[in-house]
Amino acid sequence: MILYGANPIAWANDDDQTLGAHIPTEQILREASEIGFDGIENGHRWPEDPEELKQLLGSHGLKFISGWYSLNLLTQSVEDEKKAIQPHLDKLKHNGCKVCIACETSNTIQGSDVDISTSPVLSAEEMNAFGAKVEALAGFCAEQGIDLVYHHHMGTVVETLDEIDAFMAATGPATKLLFDAGHCYFGSRGEDPTPVLRKYISRMHHFHAKNVRPAVMKDVRDNGKSFMDGVRAGVFTVPGDPEGGIDFRPLLQVLKQEGYKGWIVIEAEQDPEVHNPFKYQSLGLMTLKTIASELELT
Repeated sequence: MILYGANPIAWANDDDQTLGAHIPTEQILREASEIGFDGIENGHRWPEDPEELKQLLGSHGLKFISGWYSLNLLTQSVEDEKKAIQPHLDKLKHNGCKVCIACETSNTIQGSDVDISTSPVLSAEEMNAFGAKVEALAGFCAEQGIDLVYHHHMGTVVETLDEIDAFMAATGPATKLLFDAGHCYFGSRGEDPTPVLRKYISRMHHFHAKNVRPAVMKDVRDNGKSFMDGVRAGVFTVPGDPEGGIDFRPLLQVLKQEGYKGWIVIEAEQDPEVHNPFKYQSLGLMTLKTIASELELT
């Protein structure tokens, strides 16, 4: 079945923790539950202890979906990465999670105040070597019942459409894809993300329903601004926002055609003092559920 999730970065940002610092943790969980979400992803406010985390979210009727894990495979061995990721996998397993969200961050610029156009780039040989390491780690996760879902992301080595293609070609069946509509749109400078989802739907095991404001994206691109400049200015938003550039109906149609069963997560970081999280997350969920009902995606 389809489950709908939120990400706490709509309320309290992980990269710039001044955004939403004034919002109590209890408010985040209470509002996510009141809006009607089934679960929520990880955030810097949540406890690290697996059982404490389970009890905290469960007290609000929320499941723990999964959480971001920062890979460092470009700077350390697969064996070292296995040791580093194991506590995270233990937390996921304890909470019944099915996927581990992973992204290479050893050379990312996503949290830096530098021009987004200076994202790191791997050569073909480097991408193949990187993909082999990710596939080995994905196999390690799969042995424990967890799918490694790789998050293509602005400011990282898997950002553009060509890089997504190269990464998917460099990895094997153990490596799954986290498809993020917003990062796909941003990374392609505004192209329809639907063909990308359709191309990799058989390996897509997690879906982030992030929208993008094209006018803000253009300003960031044209004026040498950073990824976080864009976040603070509201480059991201939710499904259903008239300022957003992504049509989610064809994306959900692809999910319907494939028979996708899993999480659809609204991950749309904005300045909560400018874009009220309760209002926008409610709009996003209502939009997705309306489309899903019309498509009979359940």
